[in-house]
Amino acid sequence: MSRVSPKVLALLGALTVVWGTNWPLFRIALDELPVWTFRTIVVSAAVLMLTAILVIRRESFAVPKGKWPILIAAAAMNVGVWNIATSLAVLYIPSGHASVLAYTMPLWVALLGFVVFGQRLTPRLLAAILIGAAAVVALMAPNFRDYAQAPWGLFWGLLAGFCWAVGTFIVKRTAWPGMGLSLTFWQVIICLPPIALGALLIEGLPTHWPSAKALTATIYTGAIPMALGTATWFALVKLLPAQVAALSSIAIPIVAIVSGILILHEPLSWLQAAAIASTVISLWLALVPGRNR
Repeated sequence: MSRVSPKVLALLGALTVVWGTNWPLFRIALDELPVWTFRTIVVSAAVLMLTAILVIRRESFAVPKGKWPILIAAAAMNVGVWNIATSLAVLYIPSGHASVLAYTMPLWVALLGFVVFGQRLTPRLLAAILIGAAAVVALMAPNFRDYAQAPWGLFWGLLAGFCWAVGTFIVKRTAWPGMGLSLTFWQVIICLPPIALGALLIEGLPTHWPSAKALTATIYTGAIPMALGTATWFALVKLLPAQVAALSSIAIPIVAIVSGILILHEPLSWLQAAAIASTVISLWLALVPGRNR
């Protein structure tokens, strides 16, 4: 396994912090906003942020010829199904539980890469995946009773992780000549209309104005974690093997747990502590090359 550059490690660290610390804010916003309305505002804020950056940097909005069908497929998997499936999941189980299920994505990436694309798993990467899987199971274990009572929540949460894995492979295995930040922009904007329509049909028009605290958390979620975080993710997908990029996301629920402890004063169980330790080991195996013999 080749050594991961300091720049890539810095991007991984920044993305983990931004996406992980966002989960407590997600909970704060949902105390006042319905899920689909929240998602609509988040995606709208992301579109505005990405548009502003593209205009300021004078980057092209153009999509290469013949790429629209695959771009729509990537948008559906990475943004559309992710937002819709996780929204449906939190209708049946707590949002924190749903997030853990959604971050089973690395396991789906490894399985799809091996079964569909015939990608070889090195012993070191396989060990990293298995230990990472153990961390996910450790996070899920306290909530198995909730999942048994709400199978649809389990289904939608796992579907979100699976579709994110499919979207990761679509982006990784497609050439996007001339597309930088615009790759993220188009994926987000393609998904705004169906998400907004879902909010209108399921929840109707908003009946009250959220507090400044909830609104700030919502707009921040769209402008930073979704817009800039998603753009960083797609950059990492291009720079790293799909399995390694996916495995790096396992650390995000861990940061979310720690953030919940610090911001929301949530308790830390021994099982969560074991999951944190397992994640550190898993990421070390995936990102730090072994010594050549």
